Amino acid sequence: MNSESTYAVPGPEEFRRACARYATGVTVTTVEGLEGTPEGLTVNSFTALSLEPPMVLVCIDKAATAHVHFMAARGFAVNVLTEDQIDLSRHFATFTGDRFEGLAWRVGLHGAPILDGVLASLECTTHNHFDAGDHTVFVGRVERTATHAGTPLVYFASAYRRLG
Repeated sequence: MNSESTYAVPGPEEFRRACARYATGVTVTTVEGLEGTPEGLTVNSFTALSLEPPMVLVCIDKAATAHVHFMAARGFAVNVLTEDQIDLSRHFATFTGDRFEGLAWRVGLHGAPILDGVLASLECTTHNHFDAGDHTVFVGRVERTATHAGTPLVYFASAYRRLG
Protein backbone atom coordinates (compact mmCIF):
# COMPACT_ATOMS: atom_id res chain seq x y z
CA MET A 1 0.00 0.00 0.00
CA ASN A 2 1.35 3.39 -0.96
CA SER A 3 1.29 5.78 2.00
CA GLU A 4 1.66 8.78 -0.28
CA SER A 5 -1.51 10.01 -1.89
CA THR A 6 -1.98 12.83 -4.30
CA TYR A 7 -5.07 14.96 -4.18
CA ALA A 8 -6.02 17.87 -6.36
CA VAL A 9 -6.33 21.23 -4.62
CA PRO A 10 -10.07 22.01 -4.53
CA GLY A 11 -11.46 24.88 -6.54
CA PRO A 12 -13.54 27.58 -4.82
CA GLU A 13 -16.91 25.86 -5.38
CA GLU A 14 -15.69 22.46 -4.23
CA PHE A 15 -14.11 24.07 -1.16
CA ARG A 16 -17.35 25.97 -0.44
CA ARG A 17 -19.40 22.74 -0.71
CA ALA A 18 -17.08 20.93 1.69
CA CYS A 19 -17.16 23.78 4.23
CA ALA A 20 -20.96 23.93 3.97
CA ARG A 21 -21.05 20.49 5.59
CA TYR A 22 -19.92 22.09 8.86
CA ALA A 23 -22.78 23.55 10.91
CA THR A 24 -22.12 27.01 12.30
CA GLY A 25 -23.91 29.54 14.40
CA VAL A 26 -24.81 32.88 12.85
CA THR A 27 -23.72 36.27 14.13
CA VAL A 28 -24.05 39.90 13.23
CA THR A 29 -20.64 41.41 13.93
CA THR A 30 -20.55 45.17 14.43
CA VAL A 31 -18.24 48.17 14.80
CA GLU A 32 -18.43 51.91 15.09
CA GLY A 33 -17.74 53.13 11.57
CA LEU A 34 -15.26 55.74 10.41
CA GLU A 35 -17.88 58.50 10.56
CA GLY A 36 -19.20 57.37 13.96
CA THR A 37 -22.07 55.49 12.33
CA PRO A 38 -22.94 51.90 13.23
CA GLU A 39 -21.63 49.29 10.78
CA GLY A 40 -22.07 45.54 10.70
CA LEU A 41 -22.57 42.40 8.67
CA THR A 42 -23.65 38.79 8.99
CA VAL A 43 -20.71 36.56 9.91
CA ASN A 44 -20.56 32.82 10.51
CA SER A 45 -16.74 32.65 10.50
CA PHE A 46 -16.54 33.18 14.25
CA THR A 47 -14.95 31.05 16.94
CA ALA A 48 -13.69 31.12 20.50
CA LEU A 49 -9.91 31.27 20.48
CA SER A 50 -8.67 31.41 24.09
CA LEU A 51 -10.09 31.14 27.60
CA GLU A 52 -7.17 32.88 29.33
CA PRO A 53 -7.33 35.61 28.30
CA PRO A 54 -10.78 35.36 26.73
CA MET A 55 -10.35 35.83 22.98
CA VAL A 56 -12.38 35.23 19.82
CA LEU A 57 -11.75 35.56 16.13
CA VAL A 58 -13.94 36.67 13.25
CA CYS A 59 -13.13 36.60 9.56
CA ILE A 60 -14.29 39.52 7.42
CA ASP A 61 -14.31 39.40 3.62
CA LYS A 62 -12.06 42.12 2.22
CA ALA A 63 -14.72 42.89 -0.41
CA ALA A 64 -17.36 43.65 2.25
CA THR A 65 -18.27 47.32 2.57
CA ALA A 66 -17.80 47.05 6.34
CA HIS A 67 -14.21 45.79 6.01
CA VAL A 68 -12.66 49.27 6.01
CA HIS A 69 -14.55 50.07 9.23
CA PHE A 70 -13.28 46.93 10.96
CA MET A 71 -9.73 47.79 9.92
CA ALA A 72 -9.97 51.21 11.59
CA ALA A 73 -12.00 50.28 14.69
CA ARG A 74 -10.53 49.83 18.16
CA GLY A 75 -12.99 47.03 18.85
CA PHE A 76 -16.00 45.10 17.65
CA ALA A 77 -19.02 43.22 18.97
CA VAL A 78 -20.29 39.77 18.07
CA ASN A 79 -24.08 39.39 18.33
CA VAL A 80 -25.10 35.70 18.33
CA LEU A 81 -28.49 35.29 16.66
CA THR A 82 -31.47 33.25 17.80
CA GLU A 83 -33.40 30.90 15.54
CA ASP A 84 -36.10 33.57 15.21
CA GLN A 85 -33.66 36.09 13.71
CA ILE A 86 -33.29 34.68 10.20
CA ASP A 87 -34.66 37.91 8.72
CA LEU A 88 -32.10 39.92 10.71
CA SER A 89 -29.29 37.72 9.39
CA ARG A 90 -30.51 38.15 5.82
CA HIS A 91 -30.87 41.90 6.34
CA PHE A 92 -27.23 42.28 7.44
CA ALA A 93 -26.07 39.92 4.68
CA THR A 94 -27.77 41.70 1.79
CA PHE A 95 -29.06 45.20 2.60
CA THR A 96 -26.78 47.97 1.37
CA GLY A 97 -28.31 51.06 3.01
CA ASP A 98 -28.36 51.98 6.69
CA ARG A 99 -28.60 48.48 8.11
CA PHE A 100 -29.47 49.81 11.58
CA GLU A 101 -32.41 52.02 10.61
CA GLY A 102 -35.49 50.89 12.50
CA LEU A 103 -33.60 48.29 14.56
CA ALA A 104 -33.38 48.24 18.35
CA TRP A 105 -29.77 48.37 19.55
CA ARG A 106 -27.52 50.08 22.07
CA VAL A 107 -23.99 51.38 21.93
CA GLY A 108 -21.46 48.96 23.38
CA LEU A 109 -17.73 49.20 24.05
CA HIS A 110 -15.78 51.15 21.44
CA GLY A 111 -19.11 52.25 19.94
CA ALA A 112 -19.89 48.79 18.54
CA PRO A 113 -23.67 48.18 18.34
CA ILE A 114 -25.28 45.53 20.53
CA LEU A 115 -28.52 44.28 18.97
CA ASP A 116 -31.62 43.71 21.09
CA GLY A 117 -32.96 40.18 21.40
CA VAL A 118 -29.76 38.31 20.58
CA LEU A 119 -28.77 35.03 22.23
CA ALA A 120 -25.41 36.43 23.34
CA SER A 121 -23.14 39.39 22.78
CA LEU A 122 -19.38 39.55 23.10
CA GLU A 123 -17.76 42.99 23.20
CA CYS A 124 -14.13 42.96 22.17
CA THR A 125 -11.06 45.12 21.90
CA THR A 126 -9.24 44.39 18.65
CA HIS A 127 -6.09 42.58 19.75
CA ASN A 128 -4.69 41.88 16.29
CA HIS A 129 -5.67 41.34 12.69
CA PHE A 130 -3.92 39.59 9.86
CA ASP A 131 -4.31 38.82 6.19
CA ALA A 132 -5.78 35.45 5.24
CA GLY A 133 -6.40 35.26 1.50
CA ASP A 134 -9.59 37.10 0.56
CA HIS A 135 -10.44 37.71 4.24
CA THR A 136 -8.91 39.48 7.21
CA VAL A 137 -8.88 37.61 10.52
CA PHE A 138 -9.66 39.85 13.48
CA VAL A 139 -8.65 38.63 16.93
CA GLY A 140 -10.59 40.25 19.74
CA ARG A 141 -9.98 40.25 23.45
CA VAL A 142 -13.38 39.82 25.06
CA GLU A 143 -14.06 42.62 27.55
CA ARG A 144 -17.75 42.08 28.25
CA THR A 145 -20.41 39.44 27.54
CA ALA A 146 -24.15 39.03 27.94
CA THR A 147 -26.21 35.87 27.47
CA HIS A 148 -29.94 35.32 27.17
CA ALA A 149 -32.26 32.31 26.95
CA GLY A 150 -33.12 30.98 23.52
CA THR A 151 -32.12 28.65 20.72
CA PRO A 152 -29.33 29.50 18.26
CA LEU A 153 -29.72 30.14 14.57
CA VAL A 154 -27.73 27.49 12.71
CA TYR A 155 -26.37 27.52 9.16
CA PHE A 156 -25.70 24.19 7.45
CA ALA A 157 -25.48 23.05 3.80
CA SER A 158 -25.99 26.64 2.61
CA ALA A 159 -29.31 27.05 4.44
CA TYR A 160 -30.63 28.25 7.81
CA ARG A 161 -31.58 25.38 10.12
CA ARG A 162 -33.24 24.86 13.46
CA LEU A 163 -31.92 22.49 16.09
CA GLY A 164 -33.96 19.46 16.94
